[in-house]
Amino acid sequence: MLEYDDDRSGSFEPLKDVPEDKFVVLGLVTTKRAHLESMAGLKQRISAASRYVPLERLGISPQCGFASSIIGNNISSNDQQLKLKLVVETAREIWG
Repeated sequence: MLEYDDDRSGSFEPLKDVPEDKFVVLGLVTTKRAHLESMAGLKQRISAASRYVPLERLGISPQCGFASSIIGNNISSNDQQLKLKLVVETAREIWG
């Protein structure tokens, strides 16, 4: 499980070193802000990662829990639900 929800995370190039017997879960959906990512953007990022790890060994998730700091993150439960729904819908679009 790798956090890739912002520019600070860098490129997917380090994925080239992932052993062939490993599955990679890309934490593409931020839990730090309420802004909802687009499915098109997520699909594009997964496609970019698949240049280094085959699509059948990739997954998607939020980048971390929704309370990833001691004071928590300023994100409503409704926004959290929308983000989780987006993860599921994106996974279904890509992997069926």
